[in-house]
Amino acid sequence: MSELYDGFNRRIDYLRLSITDRCNLRCTYCMPEEGIEERPHGDILSYEELETFTTGAVGAGISKVRVTGGEPLVRKDAVDLIAMLAALPNLNDVSLTTNGVLLEEHAADLAKAGLARVNISIDSLDPAVYRKLTRWGRVDRALSGLRKALEVGLEPVKVNAVLLRGVNDDPSDFIKLTYDYPVHVRFIEHMPIGKSKAWSPEDFVSIGELKESLARYGKLEESAGPVGAGPATYLKFKEALGTVGFISPISRHFCDECNRLRLTPDGRLRVCLFSDEEMDVRPAIWQGEAAVKAVIAKALKTKPKEHATELQSFKRLMFQIGG
Repeated sequence: MSELYDGFNRRIDYLRLSITDRCNLRCTYCMPEEGIEERPHGDILSYEELETFTTGAVGAGISKVRVTGGEPLVRKDAVDLIAMLAALPNLNDVSLTTNGVLLEEHAADLAKAGLARVNISIDSLDPAVYRKLTRWGRVDRALSGLRKALEVGLEPVKVNAVLLRGVNDDPSDFIKLTYDYPVHVRFIEHMPIGKSKAWSPEDFVSIGELKESLARYGKLEESAGPVGAGPATYLKFKEALGTVGFISPISRHFCDECNRLRLTPDGRLRVCLFSDEEMDVRPAIWQGEAAVKAVIAKALKTKPKEHATELQSFKRLMFQIGG
């Protein structure tokens, strides 16, 4: 099997595949309340185009794919795409990031299609706070999706929570969740992706600050973390079934460990989340797998050593990139 490296000798083996920029929630740090302008159907990559790109990427050295959005489960027949990807030779891991609202309905079919595991974005377990953050969501639906994912074997189940000061920075409910279920809660620093006004230093909670506050809940032990741990570090309360993880893209860069590429729903390849540099790969997709491998190699020459540290005003919001 081929191996893929960038200009700084980092092995690139992970592709985040965003299949839609639509979502059934309106999280305050991610998407405008009014939603987004409807795109013509032809602007979004078809499942066949996504399969062709992924096949070329796997041939180049990608071995793990995560399907993202927007909310990927709002796209019609998303289970069929999972089955297409899971059937690709040498693709060892197909996972999904979802807000969980539709997961109870689809989890069994996703597991049968070959999905390995899920990350579920749940920024608060308090119904009122969850509704405030998502603008209209119901946390009980996300938790039903979580339980169904565990039931059908989509493990490990990771819960992603973006922290905002004074809104959802009390971790106690999430800690209880790790005692009740074998889930891995990952606290994520709020990233300044999108227009600068959507991010403020006053809202920011650093992972270092959070770790200090966790000491009052009991003794934490080192943990290796679950499969597909990525840039997160993990700790565990002694009697808990699950773990708590920490992702710190702002206070502690992990660029030297970056192993990923991102494909947007409209066919732009991004080599760094914190950069507006993109490459239109749709022409390569139309030419076939060899052209896809060539355009990936070309794109990797532009992958920076590390992302910028200053606050920027990016052209795209998080839901348009795929996280």
